Amino acid sequence: MTSSIKKILQGDEQGVIDFYKENSPKILYYLIKRLPRKEDAQEILNDVFLETIDALPTLRKEENLSAWLYKIAHNKVVDFYRKRKIKSFLFSQMPYLELIAGEISQPEFQLEKNKIRDRIEASLHAVSNRYQQILRMRYEEDMSVKNIATTLNLSFKATESLLYRARQDFIKAYERS
Repeated sequence: MTSSIKKILQGDEQGVIDFYKENSPKILYYLIKRLPRKEDAQEILNDVFLETIDALPTLRKEENLSAWLYKIAHNKVVDFYRKRKIKSFLFSQMPYLELIAGEISQPEFQLEKNKIRDRIEASLHAVSNRYQQILRMRYEEDMSVKNIATTLNLSFKATESLLYRARQDFIKAYERS
């Protein structure tokens, strides 16, 4: 293990800074080549290092740290595009949503707004209680995945997976309604 990793495991903040300085340029370059905007790459870079630092205690000495970082970065890129696809799918299912949001105060749009809200509520109630809980935490309470993981006493990765499955079930329920 490198000295910066040893420092991190001992709780030394300087170890985190050193680790980031040593590894962030190559991971950022990797992300920039795979994402549409540099801002997205920088945001995901932070997520990569947060997840890496959280998971450092599980790193085995014989594992290749660089390959491990790239694998986490790759998974974050896949998650980025998966979320993007889900958002575009949801908006394609609700083509008038933006129009309604802009015209919400007009009485003739109130009925359409209520129909969409009812359809979303029905779809939410069609998924399991566990999925309802995580979807509400993420989208109604605007909690981060990390905070949800802490609240539900799950790992970050398990929470991301649970949230993904909950979204998939919600989409299926929405399509059926």
